[in-house]
Amino acid sequence: MIYSIRGKIIAKEGDALIVECGGIGYRCRTTLGTISQAGETGSEIMLYTHMLVKENAVELYGFSSFQELECFLLLISVSGVGPKAGISILSHMDTGQFAFCVASGDSKAFTKIKGVGAKTAQRIVLELKDKVALADGDLSEGISQSGSTSAPQGSAVSEALEALLVLGYQQSEATKALSGLDSSLGVQELIKGALRAMSSSGRR
Repeated sequence: MIYSIRGKIIAKEGDALIVECGGIGYRCRTTLGTISQAGETGSEIMLYTHMLVKENAVELYGFSSFQELECFLLLISVSGVGPKAGISILSHMDTGQFAFCVASGDSKAFTKIKGVGAKTAQRIVLELKDKVALADGDLSEGISQSGSTSAPQGSAVSEALEALLVLGYQQSEATKALSGLDSSLGVQELIKGALRAMSSSGRR
């Protein structure tokens, strides 16, 4: 299994980047976000990848961040959601928005994306919530940390924490990131702020 690739961008397609690594050009299907963040042709890039083997084809999917890859893997684990739909969803919402929609049960947000019907949107929310399996007590348990890492209490903070856990972050690191933010912010602002904080601290 190919975990990641690093190489030179030799071409950009509508939904893919062609990356040359070791003299071989790998076609990596990806999101519009990753394509927009990629440099010009000829520049170097590193992508976290997932290889999908079918009966008549082998496809490689690449993402600029590990969080985006995690969201993609969550999506394609849902019954009826294939890689094409997963890429489409993550092309229309970033990882923070995706986590918020799942955590808050906002299935309607997914139906705004072409090709995602109401039943599929409901399955995305229900199946991913079941996988995370967060009980109400889990959100508050372990919030208090030693020193200054205690996260401020509040429903918005709890919802933001739940969304970050959906993304696969450890509770301790998510709590620490949220603790440095203004607790009066909205849920989406808290999620985005925490993601920025963890990204700058070099989580991956």
